Amino acid sequence: MTQQLSSSAQKVQDALAASGVLLQVVEMPQSTRTAADAALAVGCDVAQIAKSLIFRARETDRPVLVIASGNNRVDVEKVAALLGEPIGKADADFVRARTGFVIGGVPPVGHAETLPTLIDEDLLAFAEIWAAAGTPNAVFRLLPAQLVAVTDGIVGDVKLPTKLSTKLPTDTP
Repeated sequence: MTQQLSSSAQKVQDALAASGVLLQVVEMPQSTRTAADAALAVGCDVAQIAKSLIFRARETDRPVLVIASGNNRVDVEKVAALLGEPIGKADADFVRARTGFVIGGVPPVGHAETLPTLIDEDLLAFAEIWAAAGTPNAVFRLLPAQLVAVTDGIVGDVKLPTKLSTKLPTDTP
């Protein structure tokens, strides 16, 4: 017997079905709010989590979706360059009003309006990835190519460079 999805998770399931892909939203008993939580819940590497982050375009006030690998931080300057407009943080009220979802459950599809979408190129290195599905405990598994297709996203370099260690090796054991 299949358990009925919450209304937000069902909205994502319906959006996936409408896009023509056969993917299954699952609601987990534990939190999938953060990339680390989601990776633990589904048993994958944090980098395989496709985290959906909403930013606010400064000139047009439109929401911008950036889907980043779970272990990457987003470089707002790179996103602004790809978008052609400066961006800033979006607060929880803006995210909910413009996407229809709460922070921690924002999916890559099913939003209240069409969003310009940028996808972290690092996600394409994986055989499969996991994305949020409308609530802080709902997720779905997909292929990176499916993510690009269902979001009509632009793949690019959106991550902050990783910091190199400043420690130097020593001669002493």
